[in-house]
Amino acid sequence: MSGIGSLLLLLLTLYSYAIIAYILMSWFPNARESSIGQFLGSIVEPYLAPFRKIIPPLGMIDISPIVAIFALHFARMGVAAIF
Repeated sequence: MSGIGSLLLLLLTLYSYAIIAYILMSWFPNARESSIGQFLGSIVEPYLAPFRKIIPPLGMIDISPIVAIFALHFARMGVAAIF
């Protein structure tokens, strides 16, 4: 069981990094239109969409990815507690 828990923790951590990379790509012009940006968008956007429906942007700042990363952190803590 420890191997499954370690794998889940690794996947959740990598997904958090993918979200952070996707956020940072918004700072650079046309970065999200690149092949890497489109790949990250196809992975990250389905997870961020429910958070964006609940949390409206504050002017030009979208804080929903921050809340999504916190949710992943709590999921990692839950997985660590179970395994």
